[in-house]
Amino acid sequence: MSTMKKILIVEDDQFILDLYKRQLENAGYEILTAENGEKALQELDKSVNLILLDILLPKKGGLEILKDIKSNESVKNIPVILLTNLGQESIIKQAFELGASGYLIKSSITPSDVVHQVKEFLNND
Repeated sequence: MSTMKKILIVEDDQFILDLYKRQLENAGYEILTAENGEKALQELDKSVNLILLDILLPKKGGLEILKDIKSNESVKNIPVILLTNLGQESIIKQAFELGASGYLIKSSITPSDVVHQVKEFLNND
């Protein structure tokens, strides 16, 4: 039997965090959470397989965290899906330039869409 894949959700809205956490746990993933960028960077050493990252966060913004992740040799290959309400073309472009693997706009997706995206990235059926 394969080990459970670990997903780090970085989100400061507790309701949204709990919603995605529950959906992904039900889909068979182990979930780590962080409500800000500093905590997110601390969680990265726990062999995370994928990161769901909000852009608007306290202390350190999501794009800054993405930059930190992609410049860190030991974690730079972890796929990062940005999960945000910001749909401006310039921010989406910047996110992909910084190395984001995906970009989901919260208002236009459901939690099951998020699970589907995660499965796509982790090749889980």
